[in-house]
Amino acid sequence: MSAEPATPLLELVGIRAGYGTIDVLHGVDLRVMPGTVYALLGPNGAGKTTTLGVASGQIEPHAGSVLLDGHEVNGVSPDRLARAGVCLIPEGRGIFPNLTVAENLRMCTYAGVSYKQVQERAFAQFPRLQERRNQMAGTLSGGEQQMLAMSRALSTDPAILMLDELSMGLAPIIVEELYEQVASLAEAGLSILIVEQFAQAVLGVANEAAIMLHGRIQRTGPPAEIAEELTAAYLGMSTGEDHE
Repeated sequence: MSAEPATPLLELVGIRAGYGTIDVLHGVDLRVMPGTVYALLGPNGAGKTTTLGVASGQIEPHAGSVLLDGHEVNGVSPDRLARAGVCLIPEGRGIFPNLTVAENLRMCTYAGVSYKQVQERAFAQFPRLQERRNQMAGTLSGGEQQMLAMSRALSTDPAILMLDELSMGLAPIIVEELYEQVASLAEAGLSILIVEQFAQAVLGVANEAAIMLHGRIQRTGPPAEIAEELTAAYLGMSTGEDHE
C-alpha cells in the first residue's frame, strides 16, 4: 500500500494578482513541499515579489487560491498568516536601523518568545551578531543586517520562511555563508521559498526551482535542469513590460 502524498506547506493555484486593476501575475501555480527549498528565479519585473506578496497575505489575488498546509487562506490578513507560521523577509531586510542588534532581537519577544531564547538562537546561528550586539543595526554590513533579519524571523519558529533577494548587494563569501544557513534550516524541517534574480547561489541549496517571466512560471524542475535554461530564458525576454 503506497503512502499518502505529502501536502504542500504552501500552494498557489491559478493566481492572478497585481495592483489596482492591473494584473502582474497571470495564472501562477507553485508548490512548496515540507522541509524543502523552492527557488523562484527571474529577471527584475518578472512578478517574483508580487508572488511573495500574495503568499504572505499582503496582496489579495483577483483569482485563484492560496493554500497553507492544504487550507485555503485567501483574504486572511498578513498578521494572522504570520501567527500561523508564514514569515517574509522582504528585500531591504526589514530591521530597525536605529536600534541596536540586541534591541532588534528584543522586539521579537512580543511574539511570546523569551529574550534569552531569542538571543541564544540568534548568536548560535550567527556568532557575528553576538560580537555586534551593542551596535546600531543600521551601521552593520549588508551581510550582518541580513543575518539579523533572519534571526528575527526564525525566533518565531515559522512553518515557512520566504526570502526576497537574499543575496542582493552582498559579497559572494557572505552569500555562501547565508545559503549554508538556508540549507541547514531546510534539513531541520523548515520550508523555504526564495526569490532571486541572480540564481547561482540558491541553485546549490534548492530542491526545486522555477523560472518566472512576465508574471508566468515558464518552467519548473530540478535545479540542475533549470540552471541550463536560465541564460536562454533571460536573453529571450524583453524588458519593461511588467512591474513587481
